[in-house]
Amino acid sequence: MVEFTLNGKAVSLDIENDTPLLWVIRDHVDLTGTKYGCGAGLCGACTVHIDGKAMRSCTIKVGDVVNTQITTIEGLSPDDSHPLQKAWIAEQAPQCGYCQSGQIMKAAELLAENPKPNRDEIIRHMNGNICRCGTYNRILAAIERAVVEG
Repeated sequence: MVEFTLNGKAVSLDIENDTPLLWVIRDHVDLTGTKYGCGAGLCGACTVHIDGKAMRSCTIKVGDVVNTQITTIEGLSPDDSHPLQKAWIAEQAPQCGYCQSGQIMKAAELLAENPKPNRDEIIRHMNGNICRCGTYNRILAAIERAVVEG
């Protein structure tokens, strides 16, 4: 039995400890906002927060998250009112949208640690989250908007 907290709710699953967290979230808990991108922890599409830290859920075994607090894009805000979610809409950041939940979760980690990052700090922090559509300028603009309007 594997137990953890997901988006503020206790989860208890009878599942193999070596099952990737990503598949537990998507296939066993039916939250599909967290995406499968590369399966190797390289792109960031599967980013979730584990005890407040942005982590790539495709490379983490569910047995390693026992008794942790996990937040997915669905748990960031129950009504999409998080400053980053509002800024993403205002800046029309997504093109295809596939990577955007991972981008937002990575940016949310930054703003939790540093509510007023400068442009260089944002770029450094977001480095490694890949957008195949290349909307990096809009992603950056959305994060900067969230910092100002936050």
